[in-house]
Amino acid sequence: MTQTKFIWLATLLLITVTPSLYAQKAPYDVFPPAEAPYYRVRYEASTNPGELTFPVNYTIWIPKDVKNLRGVIVHQHGCGEGSCKSGLTGAYDLHWQALAKKHDCALLAPSYEQPEKGDCQMWCDPRNGSSAAFQKCLVDLGAKSGHPELSKLPWALWGHSGGGHWAGGMVLMHPERVAAAWLRSGVPLLKANAERSTIKAHTLPDAALKVPVMCNPGTKEGVTVKDSRFGGVWAANETFFNEVRSKGGLISVAVDPLSSHECGNQRYLAIIWLDACLSARLPKIATNPLNAMPTDQAWLAPITGSEAQPMAKFSGKPLKAAWLPNEAIAKSWMQYVKDTLVSDSTPPSAPTNLQVKGNDLTWEAEADLESGLASFIIERDGKFLANLPETGKNPFGRPIFQNLQYSDTPSQPLVPMKYTDTKTEAGKKHTYRVITVNTAGLKSKPSADSK
Repeated sequence: MTQTKFIWLATLLLITVTPSLYAQKAPYDVFPPAEAPYYRVRYEASTNPGELTFPVNYTIWIPKDVKNLRGVIVHQHGCGEGSCKSGLTGAYDLHWQALAKKHDCALLAPSYEQPEKGDCQMWCDPRNGSSAAFQKCLVDLGAKSGHPELSKLPWALWGHSGGGHWAGGMVLMHPERVAAAWLRSGVPLLKANAERSTIKAHTLPDAALKVPVMCNPGTKEGVTVKDSRFGGVWAANETFFNEVRSKGGLISVAVDPLSSHECGNQRYLAIIWLDACLSARLPKIATNPLNAMPTDQAWLAPITGSEAQPMAKFSGKPLKAAWLPNEAIAKSWMQYVKDTLVSDSTPPSAPTNLQVKGNDLTWEAEADLESGLASFIIERDGKFLANLPETGKNPFGRPIFQNLQYSDTPSQPLVPMKYTDTKTEAGKKHTYRVITVNTAGLKSKPSADSK
């Protein structure tokens, strides 16, 4: 087996079976309801050549009171039954919704119903029908949601593993539509590096060089740990980076210093990096072409290093260096590649709509853009009552309120913003307040007192 063939097979974990039509069944038959502002469409598998051979669900979230959307943020899961199932909750992630809301974008999460031994290439290569299905879903979801502009808007793409392969492939196929792409672990294969690989390679169009792209492998995927199950991921990322960057592409690498193939704490850099790209590239009039990404404030860094410098001061070879759009992102990148502790000095906003019925408290809260949502502090009569959750847990990174699955999506069932006060006497009147805590430990102002 050639090195390239091993790299790409290891990255995508391909196990080939004969595609066939099948009905929706476990584990894809359990998912949150899609009631406004959520909308969902599902397409059955096809046996026609070139069309998608697996069924797929697309769920979208539309920010409240947005009259005209400006873009679509896509959160794409990876290969395998577990990762595909995790896509069913991607649109419900409060942290990713905060990014979408800031830019008047929709948040969309596919869930391909791939069998456990299915060939991931049949969807993660967008030429195998998933590009067409994705574009069809934007038309149909636009009709369902009353936002027909969805089908014509630009895309910001995030993908994990096979989802990174898909997102990168979409950059290469549709560079004029992609504002930016974050590729966690997985990357597409380019013809210049294909050798004798059995995976179908992509060409690299000049237009794709203008799309900001971030490659984000874990250090245990071949950077510092060479013999792991995912040890070939780094070689694939490095090869893809070198080919794109050598031609002047706006591409970077951020090595996760703590993780292997799991997503870890990557969202704390991914979201602010996408925020910077969307701020620069989305046009004021959504139907206009994307703005060119500014390059005059760029910083550069060695791809496995930890120090970035302004482009004018960088002493290395620029076309072998990670490209970072500005000083703020460069400083966050330096923190991330050191220990993932991207700093945050802005507290979250206060919870709203606190309601008390009997002993049950409910409220609403938005996640902090920089640091998401970790927990809530409940106060009764001006004094501390409880933390919710009492103890945060997350096997993949910082504890977050919605919990976190392997592919960076909330767990099922979704965690409600609800607390039952079991420490009070029945019928006794109390006043409650709720405080939001983000994952950097910063607290919001208290909510308004309960009525």
